[in-house]
Amino acid sequence: MSLSTRERELFLAEPHIGALSVIERPDRAPLTVPIWYQYTPGGELWVRTGPDSRKARAIRSAGRFSLMVQRTEPTVRYVSVEGPVTRTESDSRERSWEMTARYLPQEKVAEFVEYDRTQLGEHVVIYMQPEHWVSADLGSL
Repeated sequence: MSLSTRERELFLAEPHIGALSVIERPDRAPLTVPIWYQYTPGGELWVRTGPDSRKARAIRSAGRFSLMVQRTEPTVRYVSVEGPVTRTESDSRERSWEMTARYLPQEKVAEFVEYDRTQLGEHVVIYMQPEHWVSADLGSL
């Protein structure tokens, strides 16, 4: 049921929509939002967001966040990672392009990047080093 290190890293590297969770306030459950992300096996995970967004403020305050990805076909499989923020950088056109190309068809990338850069405002890139992993493939059940 549990995935090997290689299996979980390769699964996380696939372009799933992530569910990012971060403690926003001690008297509330974590803020959880869908997000595009990027990950290379063995490396850092990164996300893009507005520098003053609710999630960016919560991540700055907490210093860490978690991300969970899943699929339901052909089997139920998920990976959840949690870890500290390692750095935050200004966004770039290259990072916007890389993230967009991960999720949209090639013919839509240029148009979305232009929209992103001109209409969605400034972004930052937040990097996290996965420390704690939870994973499973329920296909054997």
